[in-house]
Amino acid sequence: MTHPEYEYLKLMVEIIKNGKSKPTRGIHGITSIFGAQVRFDMRAGFPLLTTKKMPFKTLLHELLWFVSGTSDVTYLHEHGIKYWDGFLHEGSNDLGRIYGVQWRHWKRPDGSEFDQLQWAIEQLKMSPDSKGIIVNAWNAGELDDMRLPPCHTMFQFDLTKGKLRLQLYQRSWDVFLGAPFNIAQYALLLHMVAYLIGAEPRELIVAAGNAHLYKNHIADAKEQLKRKPYPFPRLKLVGDVETIDDFKEENFILENYQSHPRIKTDLVIV
Repeated sequence: MTHPEYEYLKLMVEIIKNGKSKPTRGIHGITSIFGAQVRFDMRAGFPLLTTKKMPFKTLLHELLWFVSGTSDVTYLHEHGIKYWDGFLHEGSNDLGRIYGVQWRHWKRPDGSEFDQLQWAIEQLKMSPDSKGIIVNAWNAGELDDMRLPPCHTMFQFDLTKGKLRLQLYQRSWDVFLGAPFNIAQYALLLHMVAYLIGAEPRELIVAAGNAHLYKNHIADAKEQLKRKPYPFPRLKLVGDVETIDDFKEENFILENYQSHPRIKTDLVIV
């Protein structure tokens, strides 16, 4: 079996070879393609990239922050995560109605709230054959209330014969810096939901609209492409967890993670 990390590396090659230049809202342009897909079979291991060292605890705590449904960055600061600070409302710790707020506090027309994530978990238990188990962060009516329009916009679950799959749609995908986080975080979410419903986490699929490399990341991407992947690590979930809100750092055990060194680069704030 071909190492699944090559799915990601081949996408970077495709962008470098065939991407088209486009301007952005920031100081760095991009080279991009439109329409891409990568797939990760969990039987091959947990898709934490090995061709550069990834900060597992950082991405785990960011995911737990999304799941909590808050837009306040205090929890992130408690775990040393500061890269959201460039998007904060001036003079506050708040990011508006982004990501987790939409997952857990979607507003109905009458002003009441709907917990999409909890609903999706209940649907997997009660109506496992449903083709509509979707969680959506792209609330067009509230984009002006978001400090950053969501890049990972929606995800859908499929449960077939006890095997759980998750497909993520990315409207905009920073393939060098953001994609490794998105892949690992949604694989974590897949494992978490599977753990709650007693299913096997089987596959993560990511479908991207604009898949791009910032031009100041291309040299770093080429350096990464010289590296041969190591086997993926294994992830174990442990402990008595009853709801999606019960997960803590100690419930996640990452085993046998081996990687090439970190490639340090700049976060592009747009």
